[in-house]
Amino acid sequence: MAKSTKLEMKRRMIICLGALIANSFSALSFSPPYSNVRYISSPKLLLGLSHHDAGSTKNDRLQTFSSSLKSSLHPGFKLNAVEGDFDPDAISRAIEEVNAGSFKARTRALYKFTRPHTIRGTILASIAGTIRALVDTQGAIKSANWGLLLPRAAIGMVALLFGNAFIVGINQIYDEGIDKLNKPFLPVASGEMSKKFAWATVLGCGIMGPVIVFSLFPPLLFKLYMLGWFLGAIYSVPPIRTKQNPILAGLTIATVRGFLLNFGVYYAVKDAVGSTFSWSPKVSFIARFMTAFASVIAITKDLPDIEGDKAYNIKTFATKIGVEKIAVGATLCLFLNYIHAILTGILSKAGTFNLTPMIGGHLVLASILLFRFRQLDSLSMASIKKYYKHIWDLFYLEYALYTLI
Repeated sequence: MAKSTKLEMKRRMIICLGALIANSFSALSFSPPYSNVRYISSPKLLLGLSHHDAGSTKNDRLQTFSSSLKSSLHPGFKLNAVEGDFDPDAISRAIEEVNAGSFKARTRALYKFTRPHTIRGTILASIAGTIRALVDTQGAIKSANWGLLLPRAAIGMVALLFGNAFIVGINQIYDEGIDKLNKPFLPVASGEMSKKFAWATVLGCGIMGPVIVFSLFPPLLFKLYMLGWFLGAIYSVPPIRTKQNPILAGLTIATVRGFLLNFGVYYAVKDAVGSTFSWSPKVSFIARFMTAFASVIAITKDLPDIEGDKAYNIKTFATKIGVEKIAVGATLCLFLNYIHAILTGILSKAGTFNLTPMIGGHLVLASILLFRFRQLDSLSMASIKKYYKHIWDLFYLEYALYTLI
């Protein structure tokens, strides 16, 4: 048998083996990240060439992989998306449609650029915080000027989404090389979105968000917004680039998504209904709980990215300590966070919390956490991604409990 034939067979076996590692999760539209995916464990292998290879375009690499996949796998096999379509043929078509000026294709790329799972977290935090502030303010629901309050709340959420898009967008621009290994489905890494358009989107969101908050909301909220804006920027932008330090990265994400978002929304609603802000036990609890939870997300988000982080010398707890130890530590921290929630309900003065969701709800979520952890196979990338997905599931569910406690 010719040497080239043997090499080709070996290559096909490797691609097939990668595909067999894949797993299925839920579809993109309303699911957390890494859901309903059959995902090849090495995107670098999947694209056929490393990001350092010269003499070929992104389209060439995608076409090379597409041809190899079709000749190596069952005809009906299709790679679904993690946060967007990762069928190489679909990506090639999307790039062609974008280059042809398709508005629909550009809109789809823009949607993927905003990282939908982070948008869901922001929207849920906004809705839950608004409901909580209205319920906590006596007479606010009956006496509120809804014709003024609802548009103000909607504009506030738009400002938050602009901030969200600014932070995740600038991260994709500076992480393009890493994303080609870890998240090749993202629009900048795949070529669906040009660097020029990505920068225009980031700058537009980075300007419009602060302008809205400065014009329509109290000075304190503008200062908090700009603090989150600044922390989100230096997370990705050299020379500071706090994501390179696991402790600074964790503190950044915990501060922005844990404290600033939840406190800011509550304060804004209180101001809108003309009520003086005060630290209620419930908002104090959610600020503590979500800051701790966001800290865990800041660490576990690196689990699916371990290959690219190693290749680009990005130091994370996952690359330093290993997947299994990080998963054990993260599960323990979240479990203790749930214990803290249950004890807060038990030890607080009678009537402070609704005990059924505060104690019973957190007991159920803690049980789900342990059940999902027992399913984790730290040697399987598909299992690791599924574990990370379930952490986001629990994060979303906490906001549902927040409106009930």
